[in-house]
Amino acid sequence: MTRRSCAIYATGFICAHLLIVGIALVVAQVFQTMIHSRLKKEITLTEKSQVFESWKNPPPPVYMEYYFFNVTNPEVFMAGGKASVKQIGPYTYREYRPRENVTFLENGTKVYALNPKTFVFVPEKSVGDPQVDIVRTVNIPFVAIMNELNSYSFFLRTIVSMYINSLGIELFMTRTVHEVLWGFKDPLLTKVHSMKPEVDEYFGLMWKKNGTHEGEFVFHTGEQNYLDYGKIDTWNGLREMSWWSSNQSNMINGTDGAVFHPLINRNELLYIFAADLCRSIHLAYVEDVEVKGIQAYRFAPPNDVLMSPKNNPANAGFCVPAGDCLGTGVLKVSVCREGAPIVVSFPHFYQADPAYINAIDGLNPNKEEHETYLDLQPTAGVPIRACKRAQLNIILKRVQGFPKTKNITETIFPIMFVNETATIDDESAAQMRSLLLIVTLVSNFPVLIVGLGIILLLVFLVLFCRNRQKKNEVKRIDFTEAFHSFATAKDDTAYTPVSDKTDESSETAANQPMKNGSYIAMSPVEAQKC
Repeated sequence: MTRRSCAIYATGFICAHLLIVGIALVVAQVFQTMIHSRLKKEITLTEKSQVFESWKNPPPPVYMEYYFFNVTNPEVFMAGGKASVKQIGPYTYREYRPRENVTFLENGTKVYALNPKTFVFVPEKSVGDPQVDIVRTVNIPFVAIMNELNSYSFFLRTIVSMYINSLGIELFMTRTVHEVLWGFKDPLLTKVHSMKPEVDEYFGLMWKKNGTHEGEFVFHTGEQNYLDYGKIDTWNGLREMSWWSSNQSNMINGTDGAVFHPLINRNELLYIFAADLCRSIHLAYVEDVEVKGIQAYRFAPPNDVLMSPKNNPANAGFCVPAGDCLGTGVLKVSVCREGAPIVVSFPHFYQADPAYINAIDGLNPNKEEHETYLDLQPTAGVPIRACKRAQLNIILKRVQGFPKTKNITETIFPIMFVNETATIDDESAAQMRSLLLIVTLVSNFPVLIVGLGIILLLVFLVLFCRNRQKKNEVKRIDFTEAFHSFATAKDDTAYTPVSDKTDESSETAANQPMKNGSYIAMSPVEAQKC
């Protein structure tokens, strides 16, 4: 066997083994299982975990954009007409949210943490100075007082109304953005504080929320089950709430939105507990997206999250008292926040009943600006980009004993909405791309083996065919040379006439006795005598 043949058959032998091994690994999913097993062990909230530090001190910057609805025609609304608002903003603040007092519990299977939030104003991302810009909005302390007195006698409400009128307090107030957001000393609450010291004399939508936390959390580390990674075990010592009217509505489900378990698929629902909404919500897969070169799944709250119980009976538990329900797209949260009848929704009543949108002039809900969504890298379960958008509203209605409200139409009135955004930073994105490249290469290593086997198979077939073709050419050449040699030899031994004599001479010669060998040689030769 020639050296060429040995090389050809060696190639065939190698490609056959590569194909067999590669196909076996693909079918068995050995490398993919190995990677998944590794991820399940590595992505946990333990001190040895690589993701623990980023969970404790989140690197991506978080921005809070506040938008306010400035009321342009309060007199018309007080007279029974439709209110008109104009959106102003954003007023942007950088949010810092490190986790503090981190303590591991139950042999590292759970972790306790506080999550204080600090806000710093970012002028370059804002439309103006919040300490200078003015906004006209609903006087929420006034509405809170009326709401508290609604269960008291008509006589008492009338006396309080007369006293409030004497102070010159109206249903709408004009304040700076900073005052409405971070607090001011309210004249009405100051009077109440003098009688009931437990009532704070300051009011602000974010009053006492700068530098404070939303409660004490205990999380599952995922050490026992990777699907529990980051899930809330207790909030303020509670495993379930008590203010809603059904056990399902009172459940504390999911994570706090900062982390999710690895190996997320498109068919699952992701649960987030929102302390500011006093409930858990779920998100469903929407589409595949790309953020800074990283492939991600987009999840968003589906329409049924805030759907009316008439269309989604599961939401009946959020009606308090039972049966007292609002329409689609809004949620009354005053049950967990004492005071004014506060209602939350998506900005501009996005996904809400058109009746709420049409009740106010100046609203324009749209998906691009008002949808809440979360972009997750499915392999690691890491949020790549997030936009949490929520609107704060208040219920305005007639209250007997307060003549100023006698003409108004009951309305869920928008106050402001917030757009909380976070996007992975460039350095973290580069690290994520490198990690995903390694994971992809290792997971697809059997496919690479099969591909190499196919390439070698093609090389083997080409070499084999060329070798066969060359052998056939050699045989054809040998046959041609043999045939040519044979033809040449035949021509050399043929008999040819050598005499030039005329026919007469030939006849004379014919009469003479023939001489032995006269026609054998190239020329006639006399036969030698013995």
